[in-house]
Amino acid sequence: MDGRYFLDDDPWGSEFDNYTDSVSTDAVPCHQDYWKLDKYFVMVVYSLVFFLSLLGNFLVMLVILHNRLSRSVTDIYLLNLAMADLLFALSLPIWAASKVKGWIYGTPLCKFVSLLKEVNFYSGILLLACISVDRYLAIVHATRALTQKRHWVKFICMGIWGLSLVLSMPILYSREAFKSENNGFVCYENLGNNTEKWRLVLRILPQSFGFVLPLLVMLFCYGFTLRTLFEAHMGQKHRAMRVIFAVVLVFLLCWLPYNLVLVTDTLLRTKMIEDTCSRREEIDRALDVTEVLGFLHSCLNPIIYAFIGQKFRHSFLKILAARGVVSQDFLARHHISSSSFASSSVSAAV
Repeated sequence: MDGRYFLDDDPWGSEFDNYTDSVSTDAVPCHQDYWKLDKYFVMVVYSLVFFLSLLGNFLVMLVILHNRLSRSVTDIYLLNLAMADLLFALSLPIWAASKVKGWIYGTPLCKFVSLLKEVNFYSGILLLACISVDRYLAIVHATRALTQKRHWVKFICMGIWGLSLVLSMPILYSREAFKSENNGFVCYENLGNNTEKWRLVLRILPQSFGFVLPLLVMLFCYGFTLRTLFEAHMGQKHRAMRVIFAVVLVFLLCWLPYNLVLVTDTLLRTKMIEDTCSRREEIDRALDVTEVLGFLHSCLNPIIYAFIGQKFRHSFLKILAARGVVSQDFLARHHISSSSFASSSVSAAV
């Protein structure tokens, strides 16, 4: 649901061949002379994120799948989260190259990689919402037996992937590759006529169901969960929630700014707020920066697990020991034994 102005001397947005959707017909003429992120810097960042995400999420999946007996419901959700990040990471080399060369890959690949981006975002926040509900039931209502029914979790995860795909479908309708006069080929949305109506439908509705609603669910569940932990002085359980809270916080820090800018962009394009050149330029700058921040998220969860999740570190070292990479004496020196894996391997959730 990327929205972007491409501004030049033409108030009709004629910078694109046969494309009149970028600026409304009564918009103010604007010049594209504002500050933009250096394309080579963005390419390097995307390439680095690609390698870190590929390595990190592969290790997360390896650790969770290896700890079959001690795998919790939360771990299953985190496994799916790592899968989503890994799938999106595979598209990062294409995004990186397009920053330098322009979009030279045609419309089908434009639609596909844009779809991966949307599915990654929606599946991420929906999975985090499910984790919040799972923790809420286990801690506030002490219904551990209900939250540990893994056959339900499989169906829930399948439903999340399906819903994420449905929420992302507008991308297949609106995205296409075409040539612009000043920017070469681009992968961008083309909504044709009735732009204002379709922008509201294709942006506001998916964001309402795929972002605002899950966010409200997380705020509700974690609000009551934290209150229960503090009131009951459950220190150990509170420490066990650190990984989950860190994952949620990092997700919001990475994706919330981008989505807030998209909302502002939609309001501007639909004339619900005054359309001026300075506002367009500010939105373009904000989209450049916040999009990079959102893409950065795909490599951050494994770093959180490595630095905060003691169970994850211990599980990973145990896998290395089983394959002879590290010795049993090394595990003993770090006080790691088989009893260290009696609970969740990654999240250390209760």
